[in-house]
Amino acid sequence: MSLSECKIGPAAAVTDIDRAAEFYEGVLGLVAQDLPAGMEDGMRRYACGEGTQLFVYESAENAGTNKATLAGFQVSDFDAMHTGLKQRGVTFEQYDSEDSKTDDDGVIDAGDFKVAFFKDPDGNIFSING
Repeated sequence: MSLSECKIGPAAAVTDIDRAAEFYEGVLGLVAQDLPAGMEDGMRRYACGEGTQLFVYESAENAGTNKATLAGFQVSDFDAMHTGLKQRGVTFEQYDSEDSKTDDDGVIDAGDFKVAFFKDPDGNIFSING
C-alpha cells in the first residue's frame, strides 16, 4: 500500500481548545466526534465530507504558526457558503498581490473557480473553494 491510497486530514494547533470549539462548532457549524479514551482533554475531532476529518488540539507553542493555508473546504455552492459564514461572523482575508487579488468580500474569482480565505481565532488559515 502507498500513502497515495490513504486518507489524510489536517490538524490545527490552538491555544485554547474551548475557545477553538466555540469557533469550529458555533461559527463554522462542525460537530465534534468522540475520541478514543484518554485523548479527550485538549483535543477535538470533527467529521467532514466524504469521510475526511479535521483534528484540533491544544498546543500554545504551535498555534497559528503556519503562514500557509492549512486546509480548504470544497463547497458545492460557494456563494451560499460565503454568505452564510459572513452572517455567522467569519471575516474573510484580503489579499492584493500579483498572484492573489481579492474583491471587497475577500473572494478570488477565477471564472470557473472561486476561493476565499479565513482564519480561526489562533490565525490558522482555511479556505472555502468552489
